[in-house]
Amino acid sequence: MKPMPTDATYTFSVFNQQCRKDVDAALDTFLPQSYPKSGALQDPTQLRAAMRYSLFNGGKRVRPTLVYASALAISSTAFTTHKSLLDRVASALESLHSYSLVHDDLPAMDDDDLRRGKPTCHIAFDEATAILAGDALQTFAFELLSNIHDGDPLIQVALIRQLAHASGAHGMVLGQALDLAAVGQNINLTQLETMHRHKTGALIRASVGMGATALGANAAQLAALDTYAAAIGLAFQVQDDILDVTADTQTLGKQQGADIARNKPTYVALLGLDAARAKAQELHQQALAALESFGSNAHYLRELSAYIIERKN
Repeated sequence: MKPMPTDATYTFSVFNQQCRKDVDAALDTFLPQSYPKSGALQDPTQLRAAMRYSLFNGGKRVRPTLVYASALAISSTAFTTHKSLLDRVASALESLHSYSLVHDDLPAMDDDDLRRGKPTCHIAFDEATAILAGDALQTFAFELLSNIHDGDPLIQVALIRQLAHASGAHGMVLGQALDLAAVGQNINLTQLETMHRHKTGALIRASVGMGATALGANAAQLAALDTYAAAIGLAFQVQDDILDVTADTQTLGKQQGADIARNKPTYVALLGLDAARAKAQELHQQALAALESFGSNAHYLRELSAYIIERKN
């Protein structure tokens, strides 16, 4: 495995590619294709196959990349010495995120047949297997964090607390409930932002916060990074709404125009396309402003903010 680029002399593209390779390698180690032959547990079902199908289906790995980038913003030296911990944190976040997508795609939720250009989990397998695979990916995330044996136990507990808070009834799951309740309703911009700060933004904020927490960031650093993460979390959703009306299905990897077809409230529907693009740029500038105290150490976080509002899928 190549060493992770840890300074601003590397392009963001190189850094992003290495982050994706590192978290994929870690996930493959943590969740191999089959149980160890020496173990007593054997699984004749499709559960593990469905879990891996959902984990390794071409995701952008934005959340793991945020973990690595926020850790680098705290200390490039500590990043190197704590890389195995960061791999575990990044893997936990990607597992949690993958579970959320499996469940979001279910017939009772968004009822999607396509995810990242491939059949969704419940189409590739079946609905019951998809539900169980999502359940297993969720608990697997916390298993990864609870199996840290060589770090500060206070940091370990803080990481578990952050992920639990961001993913449950205070964060992502609440956001999904708000999203479902908003279908066909006339909601205002404040309500829309509240929904997406939970559904999309909460896990993005956790990714940034957990990467920094893993390296012992202080309160001031965590506060600044949370301001940054709140801005890019919202920007991510604004860009998703823009792409839903401007990109084609092949580029998106999912059905284009799905939000309009379901009569879901979006930033484009409330603001118009041009104003939605301006909103994304405004959030990008807010994110950059939050990083002023970090200097060049936050180079990759700045590039990530730009990437989020410039991406094509």
